Amino acid sequence: MFGDIAVHLIKLMGHRGTIPSALTAEDVPAALAVLEAAMEEAKQVTEPELPADDNEEVTPVSLHHRALPLIKMLQTAVQDKSYVMWADNS
Repeated sequence: MFGDIAVHLIKLMGHRGTIPSALTAEDVPAALAVLEAAMEEAKQVTEPELPADDNEEVTPVSLHHRALPLIKMLQTAVQDKSYVMWADNS
């Protein structure tokens, strides 16, 4: 994940959004639960559509859809009882 969306999802997990940072194995289940609850809430809200250029069709990607890889990673970390870390790769 990149940029503002990644920071937003990190914050939705209950973290401050600091980069680089990590979650301990003990903190991952709670972060996953908070993120999943936030995604359920986000599904209830209609997200605004992005304007399309005249020559281009734009299909907006929901926040819930963007969060799926992170949710899967956190679920795997819970199963493996491992930590999760993130860094700025720029």
